[in-house]
Amino acid sequence: MGSHTDSTDPYDTDDSLPAPVTPAGRDGLAAILARPERAVIALDFDGTLAPIVADPEQARAHPEAVPALAALAPKVAAVAVVTGRPAGVAVRHGGFAGVAGLEHLVVLGHYGAERWDAVTGTVNAPAPHPGVAAARAELPGFLDRIGAWQGTWIEEKGRAVAVHTRRASDPQAAFEALRAPLTDLAGRHGLIVEPGRMVLELRPPGMDKGVALSEYAREISAESVLYAGDDLGDLPAFGAVDKLRSDGTPGLLVCSGSDEVTELRERADLVVDGPAGVVHLLRALADRIG
Repeated sequence: MGSHTDSTDPYDTDDSLPAPVTPAGRDGLAAILARPERAVIALDFDGTLAPIVADPEQARAHPEAVPALAALAPKVAAVAVVTGRPAGVAVRHGGFAGVAGLEHLVVLGHYGAERWDAVTGTVNAPAPHPGVAAARAELPGFLDRIGAWQGTWIEEKGRAVAVHTRRASDPQAAFEALRAPLTDLAGRHGLIVEPGRMVLELRPPGMDKGVALSEYAREISAESVLYAGDDLGDLPAFGAVDKLRSDGTPGLLVCSGSDEVTELRERADLVVDGPAGVVHLLRALADRIG
């Protein structure tokens, strides 16, 4: 079980590399540093590269995130942003397109169902699941009927649809009250519910961040993997790294610290202070690799 580094002095110097608190994490970091050209650096977007905001449309990458990624990406096999957002939206909100140094970047959007490649600048994706459109059409009346419309709002995500409770008078109570009814609604349309930080997302089954990360690591024959995330949707990616480690591929699990979700913090090898801490880690890795 991981734990936070000393919150009063998390880094010895501005350019120091934070130390994992677990043996497996230390092995993962050592493998990344030993052969960075065979390492995959994978990161969630919201809450990891971008601060959480009340309106997801206003979310933008931390101002130092792209420079940090551009410094690190040429030194590793690949950087992968693994997100529940549409790939194109993450690219726009992240400011990833056309940046020198990010040629090794891919964005695996909609939990891996979509893929944007920096080399081509294009998104590859299958046809959308018909249940998403059906659920989206039913949601406003559904929320109104169960008395949960006040303070909640619907986010259109193309291949998914999400209900946010962060603006409700009691966001956690609204989240808990909606979880079971929305799970029933999703099931009627062949979808599943993915819970997050004050958000419940209805999306097709079969893909998650763990599947996306495992398949990508296998595709490029990664010899080590770092994954950083902050939310419940990142747990499958943590599980994928655990599986890779059990199969002999070292890995490092990083939690972008949050008081709203504790599960990742408890499983992480290293906890950093939100997106600013993630940026620091990326910079320190790039500096250490040289």
